[in-house]
Parts: sequence; C-alpha cells; structure tokens
Amino acid sequence: MKALITGASSGIGRDIAKVLAKKKYDLILIARHKEKLEKLARELEEENKIKIETISMDLSIPENCKKIHKKVQDVDILINNAGFGDCGNFTKTSLDKEISMINTNIMAYHILMKLYLIDMKAQGRGKILNVASIAGFMPGPLMSTYYATKAYIVRISESIREELKKEKSNVEISILCPGPVSTNFNEVANVKFHMRQADSMKVAEYAVKKMEQGKFYIVPGIDVKLAKIGAKIMPVSLISKITYRIQKRKLEK
Repeated sequence: MKALITGASSGIGRDIAKVLAKKKYDLILIARHKEKLEKLARELEEENKIKIETISMDLSIPENCKKIHKKVQDVDILINNAGFGDCGNFTKTSLDKEISMINTNIMAYHILMKLYLIDMKAQGRGKILNVASIAGFMPGPLMSTYYATKAYIVRISESIREELKKEKSNVEISILCPGPVSTNFNEVANVKFHMRQADSMKVAEYAVKKMEQGKFYIVPGIDVKLAKIGAKIMPVSLISKITYRIQKRKLEK
C-alpha cells in the first residue's frame, strides 16, 4: 500500500506520515523543505522498514502538480495537506502571498485530487483525505483569503462525495476540519492564537482512524464540532462579527 502526502515536512502532514508509516504504508513525501523531508524519511525508514520517496517541490506551481502525478503512480491514499495562511486587512496583505496561497491551498489540491481520482476510479479503490479547516464553514474577516480557500476545499469535496455515491464507487473521500493546531502555521500566517490548540499528532491519529472508517467530515475535538454546528445555524452577519474579533486578537502579539 502506498500513500502520497503533501506538506509532509511539518505539522499535520508530518504526523500523518508517522501514523501511516507505523501501519507499514510505503510513503511519497512532498514539501519544499528538502532537508526536513529527508530527515523525516530516514527516521521513518529506520523505525518501520518501509520504502519512502521524498520529492522537494513547490506545489504553488500548477505544472509541478502534474509532474508529480506523472512521476508517482499506483497511489492508494492521497493526503492533500500542503497549505498556509495569512492574517490582516484584505487591502493591506500581500497580493503575491495570497496568489501563492490560492495556488497552494486550492490549485494543488484540485489538480492532484482530479488526476489521482481518475486513477482510483479506474482501479476501483482508493482514499483521498483533503485537509481543510473549520474555517471552511464560515466567513473569516482579517483572514479572508485563507478562509475562502478552505471553503473551496469543503464544497468541492462535498460535491465529489455525492458523485462517488451516485456511481456506487469504492473510492472514498474525506475532509479533515480541525480548529487551531499546534504547528508552524502561526509563524507563516503571522498570527498568535489566544485559544487552546490541538496536538498535531492526536489530530493526525484521529484523522487516519476516521479516514479508514470511511468518515467524510473528520472534525477533531468537541469544541470544534460545536463551532461547526454554530456556523450552520447562526446568521452569517453574527459569525462574521465573532470571527473578526477572533482574528483581531490573533494580530495582537
């Protein structure tokens, strides 16, 4: 069995790699940070006696995603995890950073999911886990681009799930929707969380467990589950006010 994991050099991606390695999956680990990837690969190969290939590549470049698909075949599990955020007033944040974010958080997911889903449907098996966020269910003033990218992942995944159900396909898709997680996301997004952050390894273990069970919405933590329910029943205007206050506090370092 083989799993391909993007954004595998740190955080949730790294910890999902550790979980799957213990389950004896051969791994394809992808990220921009070559040294971190190779260090992780050496550790996991030695501990678990599995085959690991590392690919240092910038997934914000669409052509690179197509190159990965041509290079790596027969994938049983695709973990779309690469991504980052940014915080600030929409008119003051970096346009170049936002374009890179959209390409990484949306385009890379879309391309890899489409190409590998075609393969999986032809094979009659396979699993896709898209790492989204609780942010995908609500507006996010002061983190508007990041929230919008995660909303895209939620909606396209929901749509594909229905297509697979109607086709009675054996291929399964899931979305992981955590709240704040203790990773290097804060540094990249230039924010400081003032709320409890989930442990990355616990989120990874929970995600793999629920993915293997065929669960679609994977929402770790009772507080995050309640936030998802609240986002569904509360007026958008009220949610916007709440999320604005939360993001404003993140900027207060």
